[in-house]
Amino acid sequence: MFVKRIAALAAVSAIALSACSGSSAPTDADCAKAEVLCVGLVTDTGKVDDKSFNQSAWEGAKAAAEEAGGLSKYIETLDSKDYAANIKQFTDKSYDVIVTVGFLMADATVQAAKDYPATKFIGVDQFQGETLDNLTGLIFPEDQAGYAAGYLAGLLTKSNKLGQVLGLEIPPVQKFAKGFEAGALAANPSVTVTTVYHPAADNGFNDPEWGAAEAEKQLAQGADVIFGAGGNTGNGALRAIAATEGAGTSIYCIGVDADQWGTVPEAQPCLVTSAMKLITEGTKELVLAAKDGTIAGGNYNGKTGLAPYHDFDATLPAEVKDAVATVVAGLADGSVVTGVTL
Repeated sequence: MFVKRIAALAAVSAIALSACSGSSAPTDADCAKAEVLCVGLVTDTGKVDDKSFNQSAWEGAKAAAEEAGGLSKYIETLDSKDYAANIKQFTDKSYDVIVTVGFLMADATVQAAKDYPATKFIGVDQFQGETLDNLTGLIFPEDQAGYAAGYLAGLLTKSNKLGQVLGLEIPPVQKFAKGFEAGALAANPSVTVTTVYHPAADNGFNDPEWGAAEAEKQLAQGADVIFGAGGNTGNGALRAIAATEGAGTSIYCIGVDADQWGTVPEAQPCLVTSAMKLITEGTKELVLAAKDGTIAGGNYNGKTGLAPYHDFDATLPAEVKDAVATVVAGLADGSVVTGVTL
């Protein structure tokens, strides 16, 4: 496998990267060939290395292309007005599958799917109200992952004050937040949860400075467990908490989307777990299904879960871990419901 950087195409502020396998690697010129799988991914305004949902989706798309011996490239969107133009860069080159990442890209993805019915589209975090044969929304029960994380937080807190530092107030993030609060209250009815969403802006998921500042405010107000959910914005919160006196002994943080123990190692001093959406797995499955012709339009339900406790596994009380495991199992079999509605 090799990685090659290419310049941004004219008129669109984007960056593309290619990754492929085999001794004779395919190029864009091969995308018109039926035997070559070409996969393009367009990020939301967060970066492809956001250690969260954009990166997770890219890793899934890249892995699927490599397994198929094909080609994968990404474009980073720098301005939301470029969604359609960035998608078009791939349709113009006859890419077979185009993955778009994030709820905010839903409208542009639907329009592209209508304009290019021969192309398969996968919309990560994009619920499909209208079924198009060539568009599949990869969606997740974020409320369940948030509920499990909140349940843990409710058992860990000593101050009975919890916090959430979040990206934009859009449905997937709201489901995380409402699930976290419901789980915390189920575990500990005495808790209060302070929740803050990033103000509407293109950098809502890529503003670590804002995330850090908001986390510091919540710490000053006595929060001792804080959930950071919002791409690089949430990562800023995690890093700020990790740098705080008491991190990991009396103050904890919880990550999101991926197991952030590995993706944001700076957060390890406080990172007790992460509320995961298995985006990499879901994206890879759908891309390979598109290649095999078995993908269906509509919605595809991905999986969620809690990341391992890593270094905290030895210090968390057994009764806490057992209680959380029971809740996670109950969420999976339906015996525990979050009660979250939007």
